[in-house]
Amino acid sequence: MTEIGKINGHRPSGLLHLLDPSLKLAPHPKEDEVDFDLELGLSAVVRLSSNVPEEAFSARVLGTEREGNAILLGKDNIFVTIGYLVVDAHTITLQAKGRQKVQAEVIGYNHESGLALIHTLSALDIPFIKQGTADDLEENEPVIIAPYGGVDHAISACVVSRREFAGSWEYLLDRAIFTSPIHPNWSGAALIRRNGTLCGVGSLWINDAEEGKSDSPGNLFVPIDLLEPIYDDMVSSGLAQGPYRPWLGMYTAEAMNSLFVSGVIPDAPADLAGVEVGDVIAGLEDEPVDSLSGMYRKLWSLGNAGITVMLNIKRDGEDMDVSVKSDSRYNLMSKRSNH
Repeated sequence: MTEIGKINGHRPSGLLHLLDPSLKLAPHPKEDEVDFDLELGLSAVVRLSSNVPEEAFSARVLGTEREGNAILLGKDNIFVTIGYLVVDAHTITLQAKGRQKVQAEVIGYNHESGLALIHTLSALDIPFIKQGTADDLEENEPVIIAPYGGVDHAISACVVSRREFAGSWEYLLDRAIFTSPIHPNWSGAALIRRNGTLCGVGSLWINDAEEGKSDSPGNLFVPIDLLEPIYDDMVSSGLAQGPYRPWLGMYTAEAMNSLFVSGVIPDAPADLAGVEVGDVIAGLEDEPVDSLSGMYRKLWSLGNAGITVMLNIKRDGEDMDVSVKSDSRYNLMSKRSNH
């Protein structure tokens, strides 16, 4: 099977030489523009480094060395970050500005939101950030994108769109946050409102931050509101309560009003059923689909993980049906450590 290219975001250092000029030109937040102690508030964001075994499920797509940020949420040494930085991680270290590195471990992961929780084994003795909301965050609102490093590494940005986002990896956000200008160290960075509250967690860089404009680079943030309903379950058991969505284990690209299989994960349900890279997904259960979001919503409406799904595909000019016995994504991931 064709290997999938690395999903953007897990090694921001690899792009810094390209994007540093834009970071230097971007405006930095100023104390008189916000309603909180800027330096103190931004110190809740720490540097994250993780290492993943080569044999781990996610290593072939996300790599074995990942770097980004994590955000301290409260007094229990619990940090939130973007999940791809730590999924399957064997070792994790966090470092606050001017402090020594400390060891951390994953205590919760949620593929549906893309968020993860990690816990340090010793306190960092830094202030936490207050969790806010993105429910009323609208276009044109000024925000701060804050990675590790304080004010000098943060930029003043603007929300340029609130809209649906469908990722090729069976991922869907109903109302993602799109910001501009782009920040080169977006992975796990904090999106902060002018009142000092956390409203989003950095996930991706994208080329169409402004809706309908393919040449408008920016960042995508996961709304922090997605964490509240699942937080307690993630802390207590590592996962949100089931039942879980059916997962096929394939990557799908949307182009020219068609859906193309761009990658198949080895030994995942789609692979075991014989789905191939280049197949065109025309429908599910004899119902046409023409968008990623439409395909996902149809798939998830059919039942829970474990159901058998009939894919209507086109291969080499021929129509054919492929039955795929779905699974839960979590069954193929490394087991979480006890905590």
